[in-house]
Amino acid sequence: MSHDNELQQAVLAELRWEPSVTSAHIGVTATGGVIALTGHVGSLIEKCAAETATLRVKGVKAVVEELEVCLPEDSGRDDSAIAQAAVHRLAWDVSVPQNAIGLKVEKGWITLTGEVDWHYQKDAAEHDIRSLLGVVALTNLITITPRVNVTDLSHDISKALHRSRFDPKTIKVATDGGEVRLTGSVHSWHDRAEVEATCWAAPGTIYVENDLVVIT
Repeated sequence: MSHDNELQQAVLAELRWEPSVTSAHIGVTATGGVIALTGHVGSLIEKCAAETATLRVKGVKAVVEELEVCLPEDSGRDDSAIAQAAVHRLAWDVSVPQNAIGLKVEKGWITLTGEVDWHYQKDAAEHDIRSLLGVVALTNLITITPRVNVTDLSHDISKALHRSRFDPKTIKVATDGGEVRLTGSVHSWHDRAEVEATCWAAPGTIYVENDLVVIT
């Protein structure tokens, strides 16, 4: 059995193992370590879960995600109902600044706009919305408020990485104002995401370009 066939079977097994994913409607192909997911799922949150489960599999270099969200026929959610639910969900989340987020709904596709101080607030708003019934896609255009002093941003991020289990010799941090670029390598997709999260935690970060390569 070729490596790609083994990887395909491993991804299929992981999707069957993930309880939040109905794997029967998902097709998996593997080419040179790149996984393509096709088929359909019942919600946007399930679509995200399928991608996350795939990235957990050792040997996966990248994911081409072509899953379609097909809502149940009895979902009964039109754009007006989805918009009202989204507004209420954001209003109840203490991680999201009040009245900072605008949203537009078009055929179940939600676009978020506005400005917040921290990336975790932007993430929280997205997480709130993608779990709503009736949402088929989401575009997050929320921006991070630029901070004045970002002189030591690269140094601060490198120190934070050094405090953790990452070897700073394998990760290079370059900054331009509040924009951060990561290059180098890590050993898993989880590590890649953790390094990026460390960058977002630094005061002054408004954008992260994550070019870290996963070496499995």
